[in-house]
Amino acid sequence: MTVNLWTEPAWAKRYLGERDDIPHRREGLAVLLELLPEMPRRVLDLGTGDGLALALVRDARPGVEGVGVDFSVEMLGRARERFAGAPDIEIVEHDLDQPLPLERLGRFDLVVSSFAIHHVVDARKRALYSEVFDALEPGGMFANLEHVASATERLHREFLAAIGKDLSQDDPSNKLAPVEAQLSWMREIGFVDVDCFWKWRELALLAGVRPGS
Repeated sequence: MTVNLWTEPAWAKRYLGERDDIPHRREGLAVLLELLPEMPRRVLDLGTGDGLALALVRDARPGVEGVGVDFSVEMLGRARERFAGAPDIEIVEHDLDQPLPLERLGRFDLVVSSFAIHHVVDARKRALYSEVFDALEPGGMFANLEHVASATERLHREFLAAIGKDLSQDDPSNKLAPVEAQLSWMREIGFVDVDCFWKWRELALLAGVRPGS
């Protein structure tokens, strides 16, 4: 049985309290913003949480319409509060363990995610990447700032130590996959210009483009 503690409001609040202390996290977000297309019309944020990444994209590309999806009641409430009065931003309740409701969401020039997809099992990750491909307009970009697997158990322990934790504090909701595997999935699905554009230990930015003009 897989575990996902993000249904619990206390777990979401714990993360929000610790988020700004995660080393190099802001560097990864900065590189994600560097990769953004010049004039995206619509952006989808998978596992939007309190809407931080979606807000950063919106600040970097004024006028972009946004949709954020999440399943945590705590996070949904915070995201809706953040974007209250913003008619061009929609927050949708959806569990990433389930197929994306593409007919409901529509098509996008940009899909982003920030430390969310690693909470689903690998088979679902790959299926989700395929759904993202289908949701993108030709030439659209997928940029996933993600928590990935270390190559060895020793490196995993060192990562935990670097963020001030040990194995007893490891998040049981994590289902980490290696960078190489995820890049391979993206290429097999049809993404081009696929690469790992930034990495610090178990934090990495993976991105690719749906072919087209």
